[in-house]
Amino acid sequence: MDWRGEYDQDATHAACLLMLQALQNRPCAKILNDNSNITRTTMKLTAWGAQWLEEMHNAGLEYIAWVLPSSLLARQAVETATHYLQAPQVGTFDDVASAYVWLQQQQPVPQAVSQA
Repeated sequence: MDWRGEYDQDATHAACLLMLQALQNRPCAKILNDNSNITRTTMKLTAWGAQWLEEMHNAGLEYIAWVLPSSLLARQAVETATHYLQAPQVGTFDDVASAYVWLQQQQPVPQAVSQA
């Protein structure tokens, strides 16, 4: 995900719901979430955001590499909210390259195949 421009709470919720829908349609265990190109945000990670991350995990997400925006307030909100999560595992980064390297090192747990 490459977030660009300005985001308020409503725009953030809409984008997050699109991410969830995409993950449900095309499951994957890893996502690189780049917020470095956000120019302005009033978004805060709330209980809704924690629930969204849980739903993302339920849809198969195990790891999210989160490149933080330069805004100190936004960075603190992300780091505080994700610090206490059990799953998915969240890594926070200052740049895409570091996030990518970390994400490549993570080994998803193989999903059991059900036999009908």
